[in-house]
Amino acid sequence: QVQLVESGGGLVQAGGSLRLSCAASARTSSYYSMGWFRQAPGKEREFVAAISWNGGSTNYADSVKGRFAISRGNSKNTVYLQMNSLKPEDTAVYYCAAGSTTGRPSLYAYWGQGTQVTVSS
Repeated sequence: QVQLVESGGGLVQAGGSLRLSCAASARTSSYYSMGWFRQAPGKEREFVAAISWNGGSTNYADSVKGRFAISRGNSKNTVYLQMNSLKPEDTAVYYCAAGSTTGRPSLYAYWGQGTQVTVSS
């Protein structure tokens, strides 16, 4: 069982930056590919970015390419999402997930509780 805890969300003005963190509980989590999803009110959960277990491969949604960057910490148990040039449409609850590098939520085995990101115009 892997527990995921997100942090780093908050309120930021358009054009600003935030860095989200996801800490995984188990040592074995370092062998999981990890991803970030987001869900805005009234919308379906949307893929944002993912990274392979060793950090060698990344995958991004077109809507965030060039603005967001996913990375893993040295211990591989922590995953970060650096978000730059934020837009009001980036407002959502952001979820960390473990188990895949694809954009399909069903392929991720573990999910965090989410952290709110609000971008004001």
